[in-house]
Amino acid sequence: MKYELMLRVSVFLSLFVLFAGLEALAPKRRRVLGRGRRWFTNLSMTILNTLALRALAVALPFLAVGAAVDAWSMGWGVLNRVAWPLWAEVLIALLMLDFAIWAQHWLTHKVPLFWRFHRMHHADRDMDVTTALRFHPVEILASMGLKIGLIYALGPQAVAVVLFEILLNGTALFNHANLRLPVWLDRVVRLVFVTPDMHRVHHSVIRAEHDSNFGFALSVWDRIFGTYRAQPEAGHQGMVVGLEWQDEKPARLGWSLWLPFR
Repeated sequence: MKYELMLRVSVFLSLFVLFAGLEALAPKRRRVLGRGRRWFTNLSMTILNTLALRALAVALPFLAVGAAVDAWSMGWGVLNRVAWPLWAEVLIALLMLDFAIWAQHWLTHKVPLFWRFHRMHHADRDMDVTTALRFHPVEILASMGLKIGLIYALGPQAVAVVLFEILLNGTALFNHANLRLPVWLDRVVRLVFVTPDMHRVHHSVIRAEHDSNFGFALSVWDRIFGTYRAQPEAGHQGMVVGLEWQDEKPARLGWSLWLPFR
């Protein structure tokens, strides 16, 4: 798709500015650490991850959207073998891709090797819109590899992959935001989408809590598979965010990148 990258970047930047502004106006929790070093580290991850994906694009013929176009041209994938309406194929693709992200996220908590890399995301002592960007480059590359394989197996339309990428990025920014939503609004929204309060439970230092609420976009998978937890035990103001490193180390870029190898 000709303008796919421009569209995704424009939506991403717009939503980042929107949620960063909203959480500044209506924060849910007081910050433990200052913005400066944390934001530098978390935003630097975006640059490093983008460079890593550009390098992967040199090694592989296609990334996510390109893989969908290639699968369509070759007739590969389940959805390329049926003649369903476009809206039905897009809906199924969005659901299956979102479930795959949920399952991948669950695995990163259950497989020790995967957890070594994913815990860098959880080590952040504050949770705000930049936490959505805090993923280790190795995890990002592995995630893209799995996504490409799924796209070839599923055969979704390219437009469905673009919509999913926009949905995933947008909901990740939203549910990581340090945003105070009215209780009634949170209750309604989380019937479908993961809210900041719902995902904050997942960033608790308590193991039983950070092994819950694995969804990024849709909240339904946690309800179906019994990993849904409504609220943290200590409440949102009393809970501790992060892991065992309750100091300034997680705000350092070098420390964060080296964490999986410690």
